[in-house]
Amino acid sequence: MTGVRAPAAYEMVLAHVEERLTSGEWRPGDRLPPERELAARLGASRQAVREALRVLQAQGVIRSQVGTGSDSGTVVVPAPARALGRVLQLHLAVDSFPVDDVTEARVMLERFSAGLAARRRSAADLLGMAAELDAMDADLDPAAFSDADIAFHVAIAASGGNKLVSELTRAIRESVRGVLLGAMHEERDWPALRARLRAEHREIHAALAAGEGVRAADRIEAHIRAFHGRRLSRPGPA
Repeated sequence: MTGVRAPAAYEMVLAHVEERLTSGEWRPGDRLPPERELAARLGASRQAVREALRVLQAQGVIRSQVGTGSDSGTVVVPAPARALGRVLQLHLAVDSFPVDDVTEARVMLERFSAGLAARRRSAADLLGMAAELDAMDADLDPAAFSDADIAFHVAIAASGGNKLVSELTRAIRESVRGVLLGAMHEERDWPALRARLRAEHREIHAALAAGEGVRAADRIEAHIRAFHGRRLSRPGPA
């Protein structure tokens, strides 16, 4: 039959490893079998095994280290938000995910996390958020302000107690960091924009401190849309 591409050897190895990971047979901290053993088990070349492992390492799922010590070999690690963010950022770069779609996903996710945070945040959580807000009060340039902004939004998600939501929040925010930073640099009156963003952050924090989930969610949505919508939305066809 024509038109059907046979899977490359490394893809077969990749599928085998992914199956073990998704089934829970291999967990974070577990060490994968050596390359030679995997190659013999799957009837694949060691080159195919190496290629599959390189893909997984680029995704942040495994860590490979050469040597003979306790840290050597290939170990499963929790996929960090930074790796997720890199994947999203690359897809944004090639228009796989329009920025408007990312905005909608971010609004949905952060509304949910604000509602959770309003119910579950602790005094320590609120103090941590306040510390990020205090950091923003300095005369920060766009890059430093963006870092503090990310930390504030991630702190909200983390205070809700849902690790996946927290990781996804960080990944999505990291994925649009370059776009948002570019918009900040292009802003003619950066001090005025910075002051407005600070005020919006304070309103969100006040709603969370009062345990008002709906108000916190509304504030965080308005905050995201006000910046994304005016600066990042791509015009559709006329």
